[in-house]
Amino acid sequence: MNRRDFTLALAALPLTACASAPVTRDDDPLVFAYFTTGKQGEAAGLKLAVSDDGFAFRAIADGRSLLLPQVGETKLLRDPFLFHDGSRYHLLWTTAWEGVTIGHVTSHDLVHWSNQQAIPVMAAVPGTRNCWAPEAIRMSDGRFLLFWSSTVTGRYPETDGTSESGYNHRLWQCSTTDFRSFSAPRPLYDPGFSVIDGTFAQAPDGSLHLIVKDETVTPPRKWLRAARADGPAGPFGPLSPPFSPAWVEGPMTARVGDALLCYYDVYKDGRWGAMMTRDMARWQDVSERLSLPAGARHGSLLRVPRTLVDAIA
Repeated sequence: MNRRDFTLALAALPLTACASAPVTRDDDPLVFAYFTTGKQGEAAGLKLAVSDDGFAFRAIADGRSLLLPQVGETKLLRDPFLFHDGSRYHLLWTTAWEGVTIGHVTSHDLVHWSNQQAIPVMAAVPGTRNCWAPEAIRMSDGRFLLFWSSTVTGRYPETDGTSESGYNHRLWQCSTTDFRSFSAPRPLYDPGFSVIDGTFAQAPDGSLHLIVKDETVTPPRKWLRAARADGPAGPFGPLSPPFSPAWVEGPMTARVGDALLCYYDVYKDGRWGAMMTRDMARWQDVSERLSLPAGARHGSLLRVPRTLVDAIA
């Protein structure tokens, strides 16, 4: 698919122009968008939980799915990323273990959703195996930078064989102003090793940082590291030492009081952990304070007006 076809295929996607950011208060709740892999399998859909303090989360709507996946190569919904463009909420997600698309949908109330779209972000890159854990961040010129992890066969041969199943991931990107047309995909971040689950965090001092998971299994690492970013597209500073335990994934961050919390899925143990920092250098393990819904997997966090959360039955 060439870029013209890519644009035309998404021409029907409805989206109003971006306005100002949604009005939220510091005491508005954190909403956790997540998925589960329980009895319903990986098509169980989007679930939401809410927290008043950033530590104890309770499921919304009795833990039922608020969006069932209908698009993508195998119609999965993994790694949901929730954000607001000033006009409405957006959700991005992983649609398949192997493929070239990511999922996208919009909503005003987190209950009623637009038609789902499978955005073929890597269709123009031969050898693409996967598009995992998509996220988005707004840039200073108003565009949205979309980014995700992909393995492209034959790229980065120096780290072939260091991840499971022949994967060799790097972060990729494209940009959009309207979620109808998109720039051509290109690499965003190559730290010299296989990397997934990139997410941006704003430190308490206002600086921007990219947090990534080192996906190296030979030798085993599987931990989180951070690099200061001049902007969403870089340049990026040196990576920090690992600040999480090994064998974690799905980092997501939120400001809680005067600190930044980075939460992560301790997937081998079936639990969540979190580290807290005020300077991106010294980290405190606060995992024992966490309480999340049973079976919750890799997701995202967003402050949402309390009135909207209260309206979700």
